[in-house]
Amino acid sequence: MVEDRLLLWRFKNGNEDALCRIYKKYRTRLLRLASALLNDTDLAEDVVQDVFVSFAQSGERLRTDGNLRAYLTTSVANRIRNRLRDDRGRRHSSLDSADTIASKQNTPQQWAAYSEGMRKVNDALQEIPYDQREVVLLHVHGGMKFKAISQLRKVSINTVQSRYRYAVEKLRAELKEQIPK
Repeated sequence: MVEDRLLLWRFKNGNEDALCRIYKKYRTRLLRLASALLNDTDLAEDVVQDVFVSFAQSGERLRTDGNLRAYLTTSVANRIRNRLRDDRGRRHSSLDSADTIASKQNTPQQWAAYSEGMRKVNDALQEIPYDQREVVLLHVHGGMKFKAISQLRKVSINTVQSRYRYAVEKLRAELKEQIPK
């Protein structure tokens, strides 16, 4: 995207406003992704903040192919994977506060339905293996292509596609059970 390349160029050349615009543009998207992967909004906020602090400190030595969204999404996914590896055995709380991330333009009725739907989807996501959940969320929330996910995870594209397919099948089955007949 041309706007991102311009923002990135300005940021690399010391423009603080460019960093603020990048933060405002991507914070919510990255927070949704991190929240869904971690099932903990407080920890998700920490991860996204860490990513932006690291990004801000990288300045001149930052190397990207120009796709800022993919770079930041990959940074969040890597930071989460590292944190999960370091925190093995620690259980995360549920994503009860997902409403802080969503749009404030909804009516109370829409918001109640949205929150209930998000809770069900989040619960179903937590039932699938992390590798599958990560692929789904990087693809859906992160907007990453399967090829980019395969490069990030250092697995074949067929593995990524299989993980996605298995995850979607499990989510459909799980959500179908939750829908009253």
